[in-house]
Amino acid sequence: MPSLYFKYGVMGSSKSAQALICKFNYEQKGYKVLLVKPSIDTRDYDNGKAVVKSRIGIMSECLTIKYNQSMMELYKEASKTQKYDVLIIDEAQFCSEKQIDECKEISLEIPVLCYGLKTNFKSYLFEGSKRLIEIADSITEIESICSCGAKATINAKLVNGKIVRDGKEIDIGGDEKYIVMCYNCWKKMQKENNKY
Repeated sequence: MPSLYFKYGVMGSSKSAQALICKFNYEQKGYKVLLVKPSIDTRDYDNGKAVVKSRIGIMSECLTIKYNQSMMELYKEASKTQKYDVLIIDEAQFCSEKQIDECKEISLEIPVLCYGLKTNFKSYLFEGSKRLIEIADSITEIESICSCGAKATINAKLVNGKIVRDGKEIDIGGDEKYIVMCYNCWKKMQKENNKY
């Protein structure tokens, strides 16, 4: 039976890689997959076309959706030329609450798999992630580790080598801006920053 899935993890936990592997697995068995990401994620393009790209180097073309655009309309428009069996969304944390509600509606017809961060660098839920936690049929954590070896749960933002907790919620970037940490290391580093 089709369902809405949320697979979340910290940055660098292989969310995009797993989304692409999932896409490959479905396609290998003859299913048609619609791959989508929010347009706010402007990092990855290949020859002018939007792609979902993993840090390990695999990628696939995708459609993009704007924050105020209807997910249902995007799905219906794409389905006019191709019947899709599965919808996969990368960076789902950037989706609006309404888009996630529409994903739930789409999941009554086909499986919808959402991959993304759970929380921002301030340790608060993103809008899309919050709604997914509220209505997803299945929620799975993709685990990663802190440099101390503990489970990483925080996407810490660094400015000049120091953790910051202020600023706009969405600041697109990768390893040059963010580091994943366990909660204890995150709190210790904040205390160290406050000494100076």
